[in-house]
Amino acid sequence: MSEEREDTTIYKVVLNDEEQYSIWPADRENAPGWKDEGKSGSKQECLDYIKEVWTDMRPKSLREKMDAQK
Repeated sequence: MSEEREDTTIYKVVLNDEEQYSIWPADRENAPGWKDEGKSGSKQECLDYIKEVWTDMRPKSLREKMDAQK
């Protein structure tokens, strides 16, 4: 039986041009197309933050297209 190691990695919340959120290890350079959102902490803290702020899962381009059709 293997023991699970505690994840002590510090993560940051990142955002892409479509305003979609993800987390990324804070000590690594962001993947292309992603920028820092301003929140960092444990994995759970970052996921909790995303759950709170990302209330519309549609990509930005889809939201804009749907809004224009109203």
